[in-house]
Amino acid sequence: MRDPIPLSEDRIRRYSRNILLREVGGRGQEKLLAARVLLVGAGGLGSPAGLYLAAAGVGTIGVADGDEVELSNLQRQIAHGVPDLGRDKAASLAEALHRLDPEISVPTHPRVEEGRVPFDDYDLILDCSDNFETRYLVNDEAVRRGLPLVSAAVVRFEGQLTTVLPGEGSPCYRCLYPTPPDPECATSCAREGVLGSAAGTMGTLQATEALKVILGVGRPLAGRLLLYDALEPSVRIVGFRRDPFCRTCGEGKAGRGFKEAGGGAEV
Repeated sequence: MRDPIPLSEDRIRRYSRNILLREVGGRGQEKLLAARVLLVGAGGLGSPAGLYLAAAGVGTIGVADGDEVELSNLQRQIAHGVPDLGRDKAASLAEALHRLDPEISVPTHPRVEEGRVPFDDYDLILDCSDNFETRYLVNDEAVRRGLPLVSAAVVRFEGQLTTVLPGEGSPCYRCLYPTPPDPECATSCAREGVLGSAAGTMGTLQATEALKVILGVGRPLAGRLLLYDALEPSVRIVGFRRDPFCRTCGEGKAGRGFKEAGGGAEV
């Protein structure tokens, strides 16, 4: 992470409830202000994650998304509203974040598949994407660059979340799911539906994981997968190990992984 940035009097007042936490304090708040986080996706996960990161005082929040705001998005993508219909989704989220804090920087980028996202400009990545192609691409880029990654997905009433810390040798997303599922078998919100508040829960958990990594507090979900079921309700955490044969973080051979690829795909 980058060198802390001193806080103005206004920022001390704004973030006083953070600063009161002994795990944060003034020094931690300065770390948040200096942090540069990239959100890949500005939808059901990226909306709550981005809003909470901005509210917490993260100084730079990049947003990568190539879609436009549609009416069906508004059921869960809470950063957008009716006036934003048809707008570029990244620009709409950036505006919402600036409403929370006009002083933060919110650069916008096209979808990552277009290869024009400057990953090296950031300290940490949140995968809030809506498809498996992006999820694997972001994992591979994060591991290659040694960038922490917080990855989440949600579909129907269920979500999952894990954190990858490449510099500390933690397993990556491909250790968990070595290959993408067959597109004909993959679940998605467009096919299966999703409870909007469940997406909000997972996006909020993503923001919390990111803040923990930036601050260096608590125990991130590295090597662990959080499974959330809103219907029970239940939260279960299972451990998984780094695959020495993982083609991304192992020795470049075909991965054997934790189990067959699957999981939710947030849209």
